[in-house]
Amino acid sequence: MTAFPASTGRHCHHAVSPLHSAVYFAPERQDALAALGLERGAMSYYAGRAAPLGAVGAGTVTAAFYNFNHEHVKRYIPAAWTVTTPEAVRAAVLRGVDRMLRRQLGPEVLASKELAETTGLALRATEACRREARPLYAAHAGLPVPEEPHLALWHAATLLREHRGDGHLAALAVAGLSGIEALVLHNATGTAPTSALFMRTRGWSARQWETARDRLRERGLLDEAGDLTESGATLRAETEALTDRLDAAPYDHLGPAATARLTELAGGFSATLRAAGAFPAVHFGKG
Repeated sequence: MTAFPASTGRHCHHAVSPLHSAVYFAPERQDALAALGLERGAMSYYAGRAAPLGAVGAGTVTAAFYNFNHEHVKRYIPAAWTVTTPEAVRAAVLRGVDRMLRRQLGPEVLASKELAETTGLALRATEACRREARPLYAAHAGLPVPEEPHLALWHAATLLREHRGDGHLAALAVAGLSGIEALVLHNATGTAPTSALFMRTRGWSARQWETARDRLRERGLLDEAGDLTESGATLRAETEALTDRLDAAPYDHLGPAATARLTELAGGFSATLRAAGAFPAVHFGKG
């Protein structure tokens, strides 16, 4: 039973998640993976994120990532495992994280009491995470916690992010949304990255995007202009609410005061990363 509004966990997630996701834009990660022989871009992304799962095939990656085109995934997985091993990839990613955080946050922040406190709170929250039906979370949860506080914080942020993410995918499945349909519906809000960016990074064609849009119109979730209908907005709200419920355990475990403190501290570090240019400028809107 949730001890406080489930959306509180969502707010904490939004504060913590950038501490993990900044690495996807970091040149240090790309450089570390390229040094193993992996192609920069899609191959490095798929291999880097899937490595905790082991040397899995394209089907497993498509299932776990949900909104990526399987044909696009097949271009790079399992080919990446003929170049290097998941173990080497995991070590390279962690080296990239270390170099990124040292550059973006600086030595004083990394040695601060606030960072140590944030790490402790985030790790405590992960104690209540569940492995069942959460493949990406479970794979990361099987890895050792790094000794250095800033790397332990990244690890904890990863666990919390993938725990919520796996739950969100279950909510999308309950809503009857395919991977590309979930992207199209999200794009229709006008607060998501543009369709062109979604298609480029997930491997979908313009024709596939329009076909998915047509299916959503047939369900009454989009109008003729491609905007959310009332039913579409309701479905999105229900999906987020279910995601909140599925992800409530870590924050119930922390309790209201500690969750608020984690949100405050992690939000501050995430803001520092943004100010340091950790995230690229992204155009939002439907087009």
